Amino acid sequence: MREKPAHTAGNSRKNGLSRYPFPVSNSPLRPAALVALLLVAAGCAALQANLKTTVTVGSSSETTVPLTATPATLGRDCTPRLTVGEANPGRIEALDPGQASLSVSQASFPCADEVVVTTPTDFGLVAVGAQLAAGLGGPLLLVEEGDGASLEAELERLAPRRVTLLGELPPLNLPGGVALETVNGPLEEVARWAYEALEMDIRVELGAGGVTEVARILQPISTGRSFWVLPSGPKEACEVDYDRVAEAVGLRAEATDPQGDLWLVDACSPELALVSAVAARAAGGTVLLVDGRDLRNNRALVDALPGASGAGRVVLLGKMTPDADWQVAALLEDHELPGGGLTLFPGRRIVALYGNPTYPALGVMGEQGPEEAAERAREVSAPYAADGTQVLPAFEIIATVASASATADGDYSWEMAVDELRPWVDVAARQGLYVALDLQPGRTGFLDQAKRYEELLLMPHVGLALDPEWRLKPNQVHLRQIGSVDAGEVNQVIEWLAGLVREHHLPQKLLIVHQFTSSMITNRELIETPPELAVLIHVDGQGPIHSKFETYDALTGTADADRWWWGWKNFYDEDSPTPTPAQVLEVDPLPDYISYQ
Repeated sequence: MREKPAHTAGNSRKNGLSRYPFPVSNSPLRPAALVALLLVAAGCAALQANLKTTVTVGSSSETTVPLTATPATLGRDCTPRLTVGEANPGRIEALDPGQASLSVSQASFPCADEVVVTTPTDFGLVAVGAQLAAGLGGPLLLVEEGDGASLEAELERLAPRRVTLLGELPPLNLPGGVALETVNGPLEEVARWAYEALEMDIRVELGAGGVTEVARILQPISTGRSFWVLPSGPKEACEVDYDRVAEAVGLRAEATDPQGDLWLVDACSPELALVSAVAARAAGGTVLLVDGRDLRNNRALVDALPGASGAGRVVLLGKMTPDADWQVAALLEDHELPGGGLTLFPGRRIVALYGNPTYPALGVMGEQGPEEAAERAREVSAPYAADGTQVLPAFEIIATVASASATADGDYSWEMAVDELRPWVDVAARQGLYVALDLQPGRTGFLDQAKRYEELLLMPHVGLALDPEWRLKPNQVHLRQIGSVDAGEVNQVIEWLAGLVREHHLPQKLLIVHQFTSSMITNRELIETPPELAVLIHVDGQGPIHSKFETYDALTGTADADRWWWGWKNFYDEDSPTPTPAQVLEVDPLPDYISYQ
């Protein structure tokens, strides 16, 4: 361990390991079998399988170092508390690790007896510094060349008794009267020094600095029951495909029971996660990782958060979607989709019975009661799990039925009452099915009809389907002309339905648009796809099987095809023959929604 003399303070010391005033463990290394027992005792058995290298044993004590108040600190209250603006959730906007660490400190610590400072350029040092700062009860500050003035101002505000500097840092002018510890040298030595100073039970050396190991290292920072070390150097880049991001988000969510203030940190900003974990530990809060593109898309996180809304404030750190505020509200509500989660796709396939409950001629929905229909939907959907995708059975109920003659209001559409639909919607809720309310509006607009069913659409398991075939222009009549809809009218429905999701903190809703000819949807490429909705184009042509495949290929082969989720429709009577589940699962792109009429 070597000393670094480039820092000054009114009452500074330049100490190496041998002069550090904390208790230092001299416990010998123990056999591997005893190490395994200590892992269990420290609550780390579930994580042991993930450890890549060796485990060594330090002191058996789990306490942090006691500090004695000095006259300068008597009478001040340094209890950490979260104060990030007036809005909840609040945001710490800085993405630069150094600036973010200052913002976290300012939001959490009115003052601090202990402060740890290190560089963000070596992620191993950040991990060690975070565990040390958490054990001492003070903030972790990160500094690079050019950040000295901001850091010095924050230290002046915190008025610490002692500052511990880890690693090679730029020169700093510290406030007068502050004790200074400088710890420099190879990361292995710095880590052992901090580990022994805090008298931890377990020391774990991890083999990489990827996002999954960042998720694991949050646990010892939060609990203080072990000490984990990452290798020296920069962290691994966040994977483009986000597979390991999803794993990291899930690992962290499954390892904790959220309490107190919630810190939601983009998994691709690991320095911010460690800095905020120090503050959360001091104030009794919880750090969770999120996918900054969409906070709702990890089911483990969704499962961890409901009921935490009254626990404290929420603060967001890292690069986040502009929709993060309402997505946080959805995460904190106890509303999930059937089968779990807050987003419909990917990772799930919906298989629906289609029709109207009162007219068997319109589809299989009318051939039995709601309880029997739910059982039938499960039977029909089961083969579609053959490729390992989770299957969600569903009802697609024709809520407004196209009429060949003028109805009382002249719109050529017969509208079911909410009370007529409710028994089916309620059975679906009890049986874990999804429901799509299908609209055949005649001469009226889709939005006007959709608003009739708002109270049902406020239920988490109810979405909407638009059937342009039955959308007439003035003076048109069903069965004489095939209807159509423009993207502008579809977008009116999308804007209204997305507003319900945001305002009522609902899970993502399904919005289906039926199509079997290119002319049925004009300007399709202009249809919006907001994150509140899963917008799906449902290819519902009937006839010989080769014709169905040709229609599907034509409608999915356009330039805008990658903007949508896709649906496929089977007809029991009109198809020749009805495609089998195995045949449907061979089409490209794979359908996310299959219905049977």
